Amino acid sequence: MGNKNRSTTPASNAFAEYIGSQWAERVDAPPTLRDSARFAADRRARLGAAFAGKRIVIAAGDEKVRANDTMYPYRADSDFCWLTGWGSDAEPGSILVLEPVEGSATHVATLYFRAPAGRDSDEFYANPAIGEFWIGPRPSLATVSGELGIATRDLSALAELDASVLKTPERHNPKDLRQVLSEMRLIKDDYEVSQMRLAIEATSRGFGDIARVLPLIAGNPRGERIIEGAFASRARLEGNDVGYGTIAAAGEHACILHWVKNDGIVKANELVLIDAGVELDSYYTADITRTLPVSGRFSPVQRQVYEAVREAADAAFAVVKPGVTFSEVHKTAMSVIARKTAEWGFLPVSAEESLETDKQYHRRYMVHGTSHHLGLDVHDCAAARREMYMDGIITPGMIFTIEPGLYFQPDDLTVPAEFRGIGVRIEDDILVTESGAENLSASIPRTADDVEAWMAQFAR
Repeated sequence: MGNKNRSTTPASNAFAEYIGSQWAERVDAPPTLRDSARFAADRRARLGAAFAGKRIVIAAGDEKVRANDTMYPYRADSDFCWLTGWGSDAEPGSILVLEPVEGSATHVATLYFRAPAGRDSDEFYANPAIGEFWIGPRPSLATVSGELGIATRDLSALAELDASVLKTPERHNPKDLRQVLSEMRLIKDDYEVSQMRLAIEATSRGFGDIARVLPLIAGNPRGERIIEGAFASRARLEGNDVGYGTIAAAGEHACILHWVKNDGIVKANELVLIDAGVELDSYYTADITRTLPVSGRFSPVQRQVYEAVREAADAAFAVVKPGVTFSEVHKTAMSVIARKTAEWGFLPVSAEESLETDKQYHRRYMVHGTSHHLGLDVHDCAAARREMYMDGIITPGMIFTIEPGLYFQPDDLTVPAEFRGIGVRIEDDILVTESGAENLSASIPRTADDVEAWMAQFAR
């Protein structure tokens, strides 16, 4: 890392000779093929068929500097992980190359990464960025090859290929390749569905951890941080990390859609909106939101808003089935939001008029969309064309969120004072089946009555 003001390792020849000697022989355990390997091989074959005769280069990406000589925790590129089956233990800087076979639509896959350095090298002890003494040993080429079912070579061997491999701009995957991969990833295979179930189960336990701490933190000036920390512990225990910055928004902070500062007080008479997901070591992540009464019971107005949002979520879920346009889910939720806000007298027009494209008054209270695809990324498949995504047809194997909300800003004069500062969102993760849909996160209480009964268990 080149900081001359930090302590340095000895540099004498005698030290180098001594530290490089008298080490026990390292014997790797026989590798076991990972569950993801067969699925990744099929994905590579499908991608290769889409780019017949072309070399395909997918970069895992490099570590990123957080400050000076410290780095952010490393996370490999999602497309790279999808095509290799390598997740949280992927090596920074790795590159997957699919080399076309002449006269064929097939490709040969080779995974390049930095192989372990010998203990007779100074990298072993003197390089704090990649040295074994500093960050631990790297896996061998044979181990990774055996686990992933891919041929492996040292990163230095990339020089044998032509310069186009080394000149991939910033080692980011080209736009057209991103698009094709996003569209392929819209439908999850059996491995992906199983991983999503595990991520959601872990997230459910994380929400239980939050419910346990809520009775203890009312009045704490940074109670939101305690909520965030409780969930983060679960994410690190059962997965790689949180899938995105946890939103722990108490009181009027719930009206800020991406509130991630989480530095606010948690008051007993308010709601707290928690948007969180556990990311597994495979990188598949849940994305779930619940809005909980800190006291354990909703006030009449809080319940009124909460149940309206739940009605919108339930209506949207009811229309999900193969053959329906993805955007129809949002339209259905919005019809409920418009009807409710009109009934309460918040709109200058009727619900029907507000729903007209050139009106949309009800969107003042819910400016975000209702659904997004979910998987390796919390906002998965983002590079897909609109006709494949927002205007695409719902297909078995898709996993996406349903997450309507109502947010009444604390200074919004279009609503009565008792509504101001209330923000509610309910978000579930939905799997499209052959006949309809399954709510994968239904085990986390959703109705106001069920939420109160659930929270009562932790208040004893």
